[in-house]
Amino acid sequence: MNRVRQAAVAGTFYPGSADTLARDVGRLLAAADGPATPDSPAASNTITPKAIIVPHAGYIYSGAIAARAYALVRPLRSVIRRVVLLGPVHRVPVRGLALPAVEAFATPLGTVALDLSMIDQLRQMPQVIDSREAHAHEHALEVQLPFLQSVLGDFLLLPLVVGDASADEVAQVLEFVWGGPETLIVISSDLSHFLPYAKAQEVDRATTQQILALQPGLSHQQACGGTPVNGLLLTAQRIGLTPHLLGLCNSGDTAGDRQRVVGYAAFAFTQVANRA
Repeated sequence: MNRVRQAAVAGTFYPGSADTLARDVGRLLAAADGPATPDSPAASNTITPKAIIVPHAGYIYSGAIAARAYALVRPLRSVIRRVVLLGPVHRVPVRGLALPAVEAFATPLGTVALDLSMIDQLRQMPQVIDSREAHAHEHALEVQLPFLQSVLGDFLLLPLVVGDASADEVAQVLEFVWGGPETLIVISSDLSHFLPYAKAQEVDRATTQQILALQPGLSHQQACGGTPVNGLLLTAQRIGLTPHLLGLCNSGDTAGDRQRVVGYAAFAFTQVANRA
């Protein structure tokens, strides 16, 4: 039995060549280290994220926005040892949250081992299942891995795709795996889909304000990863997190036409040091 989940979207969502991929991610991160701009009001080296929300489209569309969050993670290279990665299912229906039933994930940059000990513990939760099929071709998690491999050292991955679940069910899982400074929470989600440019801007601005207000209840029309985002927002209320908008745009700003666009945003969530 193959115990490694092989890359499914290398060469489409991001470069399939290791050298090209490393170079492209490096360029995106270097650009993200620049000064704050009107659409990245909180981009600052003073932000130390406990959790981030990042988009998951092809890198030519959303890579620059995602890089703004990962640039803030890079200074934590010697601290973070585990990444909890949640994103929506796009192809295979799932009830609850699904683990991949493998031991590692591969990308052109190498292999990332999974946190098998924590995975065994999560299997005791009623909303958590195993589904190799749900992970096999899912891009929402995979596109985050080259960024994580580029900004972090050795780390263990805990990947979950989220299907038909409540915000509370997601929050229960997040709180169980929350850990301390060694654990980073990553939520993978795009915003609105296939609206005209001006309408998408209006909808996405409202969505970002809802996230900044820590108000769960996002629909899948607002964010394809609305369920895991809602779970994070509920956790943020309970634990005490402060959200920061790092960037907001849509595919009409990057590599697409403006008739039917997809929205992208990046957020960082910080917490008071003594509230682990």
